[in-house]
Formats: sequence, structure tokens, C-alpha cells
Amino acid sequence: MSEFDGDDFEGQDFEEVLKRFENMINNGGHGFFDVDELEDIIEYYFQWLNYDLVKKAIDFGLKQYPYSSILKIKQAQYLSSQHFTQEALALLNEVEQTESSNFELYMARGYIYSQMGLGEQAIENYKKALPLAEYKDEVYLSLGVEFLNEDKPDDAIYYLKKALKINPRNEVALNELSLCYDLTGKSEEAISFFLDYIDEFPYSYYAWFNLGLAYNRFGLYEKGIEAYDYAIAINEKFSSAYFNKANSLAQLEMYREAIEVYKETFKHENKEASTYYYIGECYENLNEYEEAIVNYNRCVKIDAAYADAWLGIGVCLDALNRLTEGIHYIKKAIEINPNDAEYWYVFAEIQQKLGFQEEAALAYQRVIELDYPEFDVWLDYARLLDEAGYYKDVIETLSEGIKYFPEAAELYYRLGVILLETGKRLEGMEAFARALELNFNKYTDIFEYAPALKDDAQVLELINSFKN
Repeated sequence: MSEFDGDDFEGQDFEEVLKRFENMINNGGHGFFDVDELEDIIEYYFQWLNYDLVKKAIDFGLKQYPYSSILKIKQAQYLSSQHFTQEALALLNEVEQTESSNFELYMARGYIYSQMGLGEQAIENYKKALPLAEYKDEVYLSLGVEFLNEDKPDDAIYYLKKALKINPRNEVALNELSLCYDLTGKSEEAISFFLDYIDEFPYSYYAWFNLGLAYNRFGLYEKGIEAYDYAIAINEKFSSAYFNKANSLAQLEMYREAIEVYKETFKHENKEASTYYYIGECYENLNEYEEAIVNYNRCVKIDAAYADAWLGIGVCLDALNRLTEGIHYIKKAIEINPNDAEYWYVFAEIQQKLGFQEEAALAYQRVIELDYPEFDVWLDYARLLDEAGYYKDVIETLSEGIKYFPEAAELYYRLGVILLETGKRLEGMEAFARALELNFNKYTDIFEYAPALKDDAQVLELINSFKN
């Protein structure tokens, strides 16, 4: 289905045509409209998702022009919008028998295949449309988007650049290209492209915005802020630029400044749950937990399924020593997203603080099941087992953690201490040796776990042997 632009339907002539059509429909009268007028009327109703009037306009048009290819194509688009895809494709095949060089036919069929998730067929049809197109940038854009849908961002970049070469002001192509650069990790190429683009079109606020995104992905947050400021200077109502500028300030730990910029977005768009969440996160990072809770609550009031905000409330209540209250909010986050390892990790830590060792142990096991990407969970789980006196389980847990993270010196240091404490000195010293080999600078971990080992001559001798 073609993309519709509201500007296409502005003007007194079209308004008069539309009014005449609606009067005819409402009053049950008769009228005459040429095919171009009917096409515009149908596209207008498609734009506003008024499928009832789309159907009425198509039905009326086909009564007047039963052999019109363009009206049959519009009928196929309507059938597709109502999920009658096979009927839509059959109708397009019928049109192709009599008019195989119709650009709209291949674009419509490409779009239907795209909606069905049949990317190869969509691309094939868009390519058939290409030599027939008056405005080829539209086809290149469709190809770029389809390759992106097919997880082929490099191919998408090729076609999106072609679209922009023909129509440099195609903002959709510009934004899709930015996404492709993100997915391919080509931040340097993105920066170079948007700088060149801005040289030619310095007043494109979308280009400045996408340059800001590229700088952010490269970790150049100050430059990102500068780019967002240019976007805002050109379009002071561009809420996305305020939002991303605030994200950059937060990355630079300029939390108070970030909060003020996040609030700016409320002047230019509806209040979003995510904005309140990030404001809450800034207050949390400032250790202003009451204010953080206020904003997390505002977030979940707008979107009750915003699990991170429920977690944030729980974490802040924990920081305020209101553990028993906080645990309920963390449970709420887990209810919404039961497969988030981070949520279970926080839940385990708070259960451990509350003294519920069995519940904490089950939670740590769940974190591990969910493939938590850091080794810390194995250390924390081992600490819980150690506190409960399950020394054999501590050794097994740390040994298992080492299988997953064989380069984590911290696990070997902790294992060495527990082995020494359980009388397995030889194995303990071997664990220390491996830890020192991996990361000598972490050797003080030994004395944090077991201060008495500061006086252990064999341990000190081993550490000294690795100093050089």
C-alpha cells in the first residue's frame, strides 16, 4: 500500500470533491467523479483509517468504472487491510493479466507480501515496480525497509542511500538509514554521512537529530548534545531531540540538567511513561529516593505494564530501609516480566537482606537459569550459601560459575578462600595461583573474604611470587 501524505489532500479543489462525495453518500444521491478524483478520495480515507468509507468509495467507483485497474488495486489494498490477503493477491493477479506494466500493482503486491512476512516475494515485486516508477525514491525506500525487515541492514543501507540521492529530503529514508547504521554498528560511517548531509542541508533538524544519535552510539555525548541543540534551534517543538539530549546528559551523570530537559518534552508532546521513568532514574542516581518514587509512580500510572518502574520503586524503598514494602513492587515487576534475570537478582538480594535464605537461594538459581551475563551472581549465591553454612555447596557453586566464566579471577579468589577454610589447602593454593595469573591486582579480595590470611606465610609467599 502506498504511503499517504496529508499535504496531498490540501486545497480547495479536493475539499470540494470530498464534500460532494460525502453529501452523495449521506443523502443517497447520485454523482459523477472521474477515476483520479476517486483515487484521491480512497487514499484520503485510507490515511485516516476510515475503512467503511474506503469500501463505499471503492464500491461506488467500480460501479462507474468496472474495468479500472487502479480501482481494482485499491480494492486489493482494502481487502488486505481487512486481512483477506489471498483474495487481495488473487485480484492483483487478475489485474496483472491485462495490465502487467502497472507500477501501483507491484507496489501494492509488495506491500501485501511484506505484511504477510514474505520478504523475498515483497522484494521481488518492488524490483518489478522499479523500472515503471516515476518517482523511484519511493521504491528504493520500500526496498530499504524490506531488507531491514529481513535483517539485512547492509542491503537496506544501499537502497536507502539511493532513495536519498534522488530525494535528499525524504525524512523516512533518513531515519531508517540511521537505524541501519545502529544495527550494523557503523557509528563512524553514520557520523561521516550525516555531517556530509548537513553540509548540503544545514536546516534539516532530522539530520542533526540523527547525527546526535550517531555520536551517542559512539559514546561522544557532548557532541551528541551539541547536535540535538542544533535540531532544537531549527525546530523548538522537536520533542525527540529534547528526550535524547536528556539521555546524553544522564550518560554524563549531569542528572539535574537531564531532569530539566526531560521536563521540556512535556511542553511539546503528551506526557510519556518512559520520560517519567528516566526522570525517576535520574533522581535515584542522585540518591533522592522519594522524588524517584514519585516519578516512577507517575510512570506506572500511565503504563501499568512498565516493569522497570515497578522495580525502581522497589529498589528505592530498599534504599530507604523499607524492605518489606519494597519486595511487593519487585514481585510486581517479575509478574509483568518473569524472564528478566535482573529482576530476579534484585529479588534475591532483598530476600537475603530480609533473612529469607531459601527464597533468596531459589531466586539466585532463577537468575542463573536465565543466563545472567555477569559472574557476580555466582559470588552472591556463594555468599548466601556460606552464610547458611553450606560449605560444600559453596565450592560446587563457585566451581560451576568458573565453567561459565573461566577468566573471572574473582571466582578463583573466592574459591581459594573457601577451600582453605574447609581444610583443602592444596586445592585452595592452586585456585589462588590461577586467580593471580588472571588478575594479580585483585589479590586483596583474599583478605576481604578472610582477614586472617594476612598472616598466612604460604599465601603471602605465593602473592609475592606473582608480583613481578
